[in-house]
Amino acid sequence: MSTILDKIVLQKKEVVALSKQQVSIAQLEASEYFQRAPYSLRHFLTDPQKTGIIAEFKRRSPSKGIINDKVEVTDVTAAYAAAGASAISVLTDTEFFMGKPADLIAARGVNTVPLLRKDFMIDEYQILEAKAMGADIILLIAAILTPDEIQALGSLAKSLGMSVLLEVHSLEELQRSINPNVDAIGVNNRNLADFTVSVETSFRLAEHIPSQFLKVSESAISDVETIKQLKQAGFNGFLIGENFMRQEDPGAAMREFVKGL
Repeated sequence: MSTILDKIVLQKKEVVALSKQQVSIAQLEASEYFQRAPYSLRHFLTDPQKTGIIAEFKRRSPSKGIINDKVEVTDVTAAYAAAGASAISVLTDTEFFMGKPADLIAARGVNTVPLLRKDFMIDEYQILEAKAMGADIILLIAAILTPDEIQALGSLAKSLGMSVLLEVHSLEELQRSINPNVDAIGVNNRNLADFTVSVETSFRLAEHIPSQFLKVSESAISDVETIKQLKQAGFNGFLIGENFMRQEDPGAAMREFVKGL
């Protein structure tokens, strides 16, 4: 039975094939941001002056439908950074999340914190695209990639100076996917096959993540107490999207949330 993830990957293959026809690698390499030195995820996530929050800009999701399509990416991401975000995640998938590459480029223009290109990366071309958009971090999802693909995509990203966040949601995915080209392990508390969420996934996997990797807990984080518990379990980063984006003013929602930290 095909899952939403299977559908996303199939559609992504078509998008990447089309992009390759429309924009050459030489054009990507000639773009404004391609030569800039990326910010270090490790530096920002471990900075005691920051919150450890990776705040996400997301208009819709396959499981929730439209979350917030009334706000501007520049306003929200700049407000996130001002509220102490250690990094900002920007969805660039159009079909399922109403994101677009232009969102990341716009966010880059107004922010001096690391930006994560949040997308379904299946091809080296997308890493070059991410660099051209001004991304500092790429996401590799273990559920849709082989260990060899994770190794190759991670290696390319590292050669461009970018940080690599590897997303897993089971011990099996973690053990088969972990490699030296990864900077951070993101434990997705949402099961991508059926979209159920449980922050217990993070607590369960925490002790299995080797200490040289940053630990990031993703999804299902809606209160300050959860972050405090995750910090005790060794997590450095906390990816929060819907909790802020559901509000009329996501930046203000994050400011309020951070007061509790």
